[in-house]
Amino acid sequence: MSKLLVGNAPCSWGTLEFAEPKGEAIGYARMLDELAETGYTGTELGDWGYMPTEPGALRGELERRGLAMLGAFVPVALKDASRHDSGIAMAVRTARLLAAVASTPPPYLVLADDNGKDPERTRLAGRIPAAAGLSEAQWSVFAAGANRLARAVFEETGLRTVFHHHCAGYVETPGEIARFLELADPHSVGLVFDTGHFTYGAGHARVIEALESYGDRVWYVHFKDCDPRVAARARAEGWDYFTALRHGVFCELGKGSVDFQAVLRWLAARGYGGYVLVEQDVLPGMGAPRESARRNREYLRLLEVS
Repeated sequence: MSKLLVGNAPCSWGTLEFAEPKGEAIGYARMLDELAETGYTGTELGDWGYMPTEPGALRGELERRGLAMLGAFVPVALKDASRHDSGIAMAVRTARLLAAVASTPPPYLVLADDNGKDPERTRLAGRIPAAAGLSEAQWSVFAAGANRLARAVFEETGLRTVFHHHCAGYVETPGEIARFLELADPHSVGLVFDTGHFTYGAGHARVIEALESYGDRVWYVHFKDCDPRVAARARAEGWDYFTALRHGVFCELGKGSVDFQAVLRWLAARGYGGYVLVEQDVLPGMGAPRESARRNREYLRLLEVS
């Protein structure tokens, strides 16, 4: 890996995919301005409609700031077969917009479970017992939906799909990630490895061991840190996922337990040439998004030269 390509995302400015924990309402123009000002060269799309959905307008906003479009997060309730068709339609619509503004490297369709909607999984996030997982029949439905969606996206747009394991969804723990990858078509569905969600969902930090295990299925990487003190308190006091978010379980890079230097070494050893995307879910009272983004970028610059 030569020069580190680093992007950031709307969630770092309070634009989250969940209805419950909203941060300060920061418009896309300010978000993109601050993202570029703080040293990032790529972004993800955010919720549909947050940024312009007309290709020419979106391309103009990106080119004006010298930014690449890296991907778009699309949640689908994959456990429910009756939701697959609408999820595929939403993914294809999103992928068409991505393809229309694509540069190099091309963006990914970032598929995820419809996280935060199941009350039990949301309550148990960060401490999921095996009994709370999917049955084999449900796994079959879940993976079939992901495979259908990824193939439809590729056939319509030529873009590839990566699956985002995520706390408060049905693919959170190391075992669940491994089971999903066993069932998902390796030619159609890759993994976006999220360091923070893995660390919180695993219950302990085994990031490099996980990366070694998933190997070539890791097509894209999200850099998110996890505060071990907040995570431990969340488990001890039985917080749900949103309560943990509000208490800052996903902290600024370098202030948690993720060994980003080791992750960068792993990526370099594998010749990874894509972007890493910084994410720090910013909620009310958690500080200024621009300054957090600046500190996160400076932290990664220090690692690059160390």
